[in-house]
Amino acid sequence: MAGYLTTHVLDTARGCPAQGIRIALFRLSENAPHKVADAVTNADGRTDAPILAKADFSTGPYELVFFCGAYLRQTGQVAETALFLDRVPVRFTMTEATHYHVPLLFSPFGYSTYRGS
Repeated sequence: MAGYLTTHVLDTARGCPAQGIRIALFRLSENAPHKVADAVTNADGRTDAPILAKADFSTGPYELVFFCGAYLRQTGQVAETALFLDRVPVRFTMTEATHYHVPLLFSPFGYSTYRGS
């Protein structure tokens, strides 16, 4: 089986998928992070395709950066100047060629993640 990576974003404060969140994926190395992909969540809080497709998959350390600030402002959950969470980085390592799913559950003042299925 070839590996691939998916993600989704849930707004736990409003109890719904978070549409319109920009997500960047970086491959980490000793030198500097290398951007691998950019995506935006759809109405289901998911990307339309895997953020890292089977053809591009490689094991190793990665970082997903979720740009939550614009969404929080747009949904009226924070004032323009008062923003506790703007970008949420999640670092993880993929060690085998399989499906990895790394979701983000967040509110204006906290977040959690896990390895899903």
